[in-house]
Amino acid sequence: MSRITRAETTRISLATSCRLLLTIAGAASLAACAQSPVGRQKADLAATGRQAAVERPHRVAALHPRPISRSRASGGDAKQAASRGVASFYSDTETASGEKFDKNELTAAHPTLPFGTKLRVTDTSSGRFVTVRINDRGPYVRGRVVDISPSAAEALGMVDKGITNVRLDVVQ
Repeated sequence: MSRITRAETTRISLATSCRLLLTIAGAASLAACAQSPVGRQKADLAATGRQAAVERPHRVAALHPRPISRSRASGGDAKQAASRGVASFYSDTETASGEKFDKNELTAAHPTLPFGTKLRVTDTSSGRFVTVRINDRGPYVRGRVVDISPSAAEALGMVDKGITNVRLDVVQ
């Protein structure tokens, strides 16, 4: 081969190599842009290992008691089986149902029962009971099954104690 032919071949292969390199770089950058944020988050979690497990948000629902299971009463009307736990009372400005909190009403906060459900709360030590209407969500303290309004707490005689063991029965 002559010198000119060899120089042209080298120039052509150098130009082809540059084009190939630019094509690969362009494809790689497009692939990086196309990667979904979820894929990046999974990759980040896999890369950080144990630290990622600590940074995951906790589940608030895990703090709540299990929902009261349904059963049939002998009279034909639907009732729910009794649930037991600790009750407390609270005051707030607005409820999760959107209505304004009224400390003089017989209302309660329960984590799972539908708004408007009538619930009989019975103090297991004294036998006193009060029927309340669910209009809020809570309680958000481990081990507690219901938060009742101050007027309901007064009816149960638990204002001085703050908390008491109760039995819950859904009244429909």
